[in-house]
Amino acid sequence: MRLTTVTRTQGNNEALKTGRVTPRTCEFAFTEVPVLIDAFRRMVRGLEFDVSELAITTYVCAKAHGRRFTALPIFLGRAFHHGAIFYNTASGIRNPKDLEGSRVGIQRGYTVTTGVWGRAVLQEEYGVDLSRIVWVLSGDEHVQEYVPPPNVVPLGAGQTLAGALAANDVSAVIGQEKVEGPGIQPLLPNALERGLEALRSRGHYPINHLIVVKDELLEANPALAADIFDAFVRSKQDYLDRLKAGAIAKPTEIDDLHTRVGEIIGDPLPYGIAPNRRMLQNLIDHALTQRIITTPVAIEDLFAQGTHDLAG
Repeated sequence: MRLTTVTRTQGNNEALKTGRVTPRTCEFAFTEVPVLIDAFRRMVRGLEFDVSELAITTYVCAKAHGRRFTALPIFLGRAFHHGAIFYNTASGIRNPKDLEGSRVGIQRGYTVTTGVWGRAVLQEEYGVDLSRIVWVLSGDEHVQEYVPPPNVVPLGAGQTLAGALAANDVSAVIGQEKVEGPGIQPLLPNALERGLEALRSRGHYPINHLIVVKDELLEANPALAADIFDAFVRSKQDYLDRLKAGAIAKPTEIDDLHTRVGEIIGDPLPYGIAPNRRMLQNLIDHALTQRIITTPVAIEDLFAQGTHDLAG
């Protein structure tokens, strides 16, 4: 089988992209999509790929709306989101609780994973009542049928989040990679250290991206899910071996993050349900609280048969 596959090239899947590691029962026919979120949308709306990287909350939302693909517990991307929140000092905001009663911008849609985890940080660590904030979106949702809560509104026509923040039309934004301008500051300084402390103190290590496979392929090929999982595990191990050996010529910020996380928990990229059960349940709980989904879902129901007991 040749499977059309989209995944952004990064350390833990590089060996698959170069062919140093291959699955045993299929062949990945990689398609490069320069802007990865475009691939997410194409997968959710058109099932364009056999295998695709996908943001985890987009997946949970899409699954709730009956999309015919299922995840494998291959968690390609993880990050801390304390640094994703910027505010305008002219807004009068001095601490996270002050966001209550204000308007806060969200990059793209309400179901974007960074937004979900950013709101989770505000709620869990700072006691922010998310229902008392008006969430202002700069784009639409990948899952077209999704209906957001009533306190979610679109950004005005012709506006940008950065412009709205500078004009104090929104007090803060979540999800912009970097926001600059007079009076614009990160709401939570020393964000990386805050994230690492959250990992040490309560095991907080958010999952961003996973892998999904079309249901028709999984149903026709019962061994496929485990084979793909195994290939991604071998590719990840190749990366971790090189990372630990100092064999990566120009380490990126992500490589440095994996090194620091590895010093705390060992494997900075654990795959499988068992080593990630706590964060998966945390994601489901926040998806319910934030009304990304309206009905509880069991963790195992999100993942393909044949992968429930796998770890690597």
